[in-house]
Amino acid sequence: MEPAVQQSRAPETPARARSRGAPSIADVAAVAGVSTQTVSRVSTGYSGVRPETRDKVMEAMRQVGYVPNSAARALKHGTFRTIGIIAHQLARTGESRTVEGVVEAARQAGYGVTLADVRTPTSHDVSAAAAGLASMAIDGVVIIRAESTAPETLSIPSHVPVVVSDSHFVGHHPAVATDQHAGTVMAVNHLLDLGHRTVTHLAGPEDSLPAAERLSAWQEALEAAGRPVPAPHHGDWSAQSGYEVGQTIAGLVLSGQTSAVFCANDQMALGLYRALYERGLRIPDDVSVVGFDDIPESAHLWPPLTSVAQDFRRIGQRLVDLLLDQIRTGDQPEERVLLPVELMVRASVGPAPDQGPAPDQARGRP
Repeated sequence: MEPAVQQSRAPETPARARSRGAPSIADVAAVAGVSTQTVSRVSTGYSGVRPETRDKVMEAMRQVGYVPNSAARALKHGTFRTIGIIAHQLARTGESRTVEGVVEAARQAGYGVTLADVRTPTSHDVSAAAAGLASMAIDGVVIIRAESTAPETLSIPSHVPVVVSDSHFVGHHPAVATDQHAGTVMAVNHLLDLGHRTVTHLAGPEDSLPAAERLSAWQEALEAAGRPVPAPHHGDWSAQSGYEVGQTIAGLVLSGQTSAVFCANDQMALGLYRALYERGLRIPDDVSVVGFDDIPESAHLWPPLTSVAQDFRRIGQRLVDLLLDQIRTGDQPEERVLLPVELMVRASVGPAPDQGPAPDQARGRP
C-alpha cells in the first residue's frame, strides 16, 4: 500500500482571496495566520484579543477587502438608521450631556443609537470599540473624547462615516469642539481686571487635550498682561482632586501669594471650595474662584460659582449634523466646528483683597 501523499496548500494571498469572490472570515484568518474565531472576535470588538493580534487581523481585513456581514448588507440595501457612539466616563457631566445631545439629535432625525462605553480612552480600547460598532448595523460613528487615541489606529472601514469631539482628529475626521482658548482668556482677564496681581491655575490631567488647551491659554493670557505665571497645580477633573490640591492652594492664599484661582472645570472648583472653607478662607473676600463648564450645580454653590459655559448638548447636536451630512452625501469634509463659550459672572469673584469694594458690574449677577 502506497503511503498517502500530503499536498501542501499555497499560502492565501489577497489576490487569491479576491479571485474566489467576496472575501470571508476564513480568507482573513489565512492571511493573518490566526483562527477564524479570532477574526470573529476582532470584527465584533471583543476586548480579550492581544493588541498585536488585533492589529494583524485588521491589516489582513484591509488586504483582502473583508467587510463584516452587517456592514456589507448596509452597503447593498441602504442605511440602518442607527448611529454608534463611543464614550468614556459617562459619570462626568460633559460626556453624559454630550451623549444626551447626540441621542436627542439622532432621534429627531429618525435614527437610533448604539452606545459603546470604553474603559479607558486609549488607542487600543477605542479602536476595539470602533471595530465592534463597525461590524454592527450602524451607519456612522460618533467618538466622544478620544484624547489619547491616534487617528491612524481606528479600525473602521473607510465607508463608515466618523465624527469626533476632539481636535486630535482634525484632518482625519470632522470634529466639533468649544473655544477653550477664548473661554480661558475671558476668565483670566476678568480676574486681572478686578485687580488681582496674577491667577493661580488648578489644571486638569496632563494627558488631557482640553486641559492642555486651557493651561496654554491661561499662560498666554498672563504673559500678554505682563503678569507673573505661577506653577500650575494638576488635578484629575474630580472634586476629590480639587479638594486635595486645594490644600496647597489654600496655603498660597494664606501666605499672600495668590488671591485668584482659575479651575479647569467646575467639579475641581467644588473640591477647592471645601479646602478653602476648612482653612477659614472666604470666597470672594479672601480669594476669587472661576471654573469651566458651567455645570447645573455651579449656580447653586455658595457663593454661586463664576464659570465658563460650554453647551455640551449643542456639541452633540453638531456632531450628528456633521455625521448625517456624510451619510447623505458620501463626502467627508476636513472640518472642525468651533462653538463659542460664555463667561457666566457670579458672586465667587471680587476685587483683590487690598482693593476697594467691587462695582456691581464687576461682581455680576449672584
